[in-house]
Amino acid sequence: MTQIPPTLPLRALFDAQYNASRAQVDVPLALRRDRLGRLRSLVDTHAQALAEAVQADFGVRSPQLTEAADLFVLRAGMAQVDKHLARWMKPRRVATPLYLQPASAHIQRQPLGVVGVIGPWNYPLQLTFGPAATALAAGNRVMLKPSELTPHTSALMASLVQQAFAADEFSVVVGGPDVAQEFSRLPFDHLFFTGSTQVGRLVAAAAAANLTPTTLELGGKSPCVVDASCDLEDASVKIAHGKLLNAGQTCIAPDYVLLPRGQEAAFERAYTAAAARLFPTIAGNPDYAAIVSERHQARLNALLEEARARGARVVDVAPAGGGGTAARQMSPALVFDPEPDLRLMHEEIFGPILPVVPYDGMDDAITFINLRPRPLALYWFGADSAARDRLLSRTVSGGVTVNDTLMHVAHEGLPFGGVGESGWGSYHGESGFLRFTQQKPVLVQSRWAMGHLFYPPYGPRFARVMGLLKRLF
Repeated sequence: MTQIPPTLPLRALFDAQYNASRAQVDVPLALRRDRLGRLRSLVDTHAQALAEAVQADFGVRSPQLTEAADLFVLRAGMAQVDKHLARWMKPRRVATPLYLQPASAHIQRQPLGVVGVIGPWNYPLQLTFGPAATALAAGNRVMLKPSELTPHTSALMASLVQQAFAADEFSVVVGGPDVAQEFSRLPFDHLFFTGSTQVGRLVAAAAAANLTPTTLELGGKSPCVVDASCDLEDASVKIAHGKLLNAGQTCIAPDYVLLPRGQEAAFERAYTAAAARLFPTIAGNPDYAAIVSERHQARLNALLEEARARGARVVDVAPAGGGGTAARQMSPALVFDPEPDLRLMHEEIFGPILPVVPYDGMDDAITFINLRPRPLALYWFGADSAARDRLLSRTVSGGVTVNDTLMHVAHEGLPFGGVGESGWGSYHGESGFLRFTQQKPVLVQSRWAMGHLFYPPYGPRFARVMGLLKRLF
């Protein structure tokens, strides 16, 4: 490994990784597993320190939440990649059509080169080290830019990675928006971004200048459809868990509920009871995460104030005597009858506010979803399989969980990604491996090849060959 000073300017660091990637195009399985193992060891050895850094950045976020939502998912993903890596790396034989036989063909899977990863603040370990691990397993060099909103976590990640990796293998770059802008303008072989749709547009535009392919894992308005056939008590607990995990600061959190008209009062009771069951108190409860910054909390409060001013019914569902906003711990809220043009109904909420929109029939719910940008996730609750299948066949979303929330993201065999304004490209499992891999088609011509039959000058022989092929195809 070539030791590169970690304080190199961004371009010099990129050049070091670029040159190393071109000098070693074929990255053997043993080296890929070694890099993956070093990252896994880093996470396992320093899990407590990493969780404490996340806690320091949020102000209130229990180590148990980081263990479940960041570290467990990260470990599971790395274990799955390691288990299947040898098989994923192998060339794939491809059947050769009759008119090219006796040639043979295969697809060779090679590293792209240098992959840039720009990560978010909400799950600052899973959503940074996760794609980085898969890119390393695919044989790439990786530069990672974590969020400036989690400075303790980002600094610790940079220090630990510097100790475990040469900078021309894997580096963590810290800094603010100016560094992120410079980072996104580097001519990576692939750029992976997780964050808001607004920033995703800027990242895509910067990458386009270099024709850098991108994966954009964005957000959006993920609907939660409650069918008339569902068990409302059970559904409310699962919806509350999906919404209030990390205080709603989850890209696939339910962003609004579509509820059969007339069930509003029942849902309010069930959801309030569910929230109290999960979080008996809000203020001072270490299990209930704080909003990451005062700026984000002010934005959420502004969304609520606009909804109130426009006649929506806002219900504070914090347990009796257990509310409050100490340390930016924002009380959960339901918003009934929101006007469709409210910011609450257009912006990704990213907080513990849940609008509830009544519908009169499944076709109305489908129309409501389809009139809006395609969501990152969709959730359906009910026992009516025909209604479920009608909804799933007539809507498009990045992913779906039926009769629960969030769980599809934990299945490493399922690709995870958005569609339209919620992003493009997917990762997790083999989908992620292939996202960071060049699938190079190779045709090996046979000495008995008959390709000369298609060479000019064209004449009667060519006509006879083409006539035969037309009858075959």
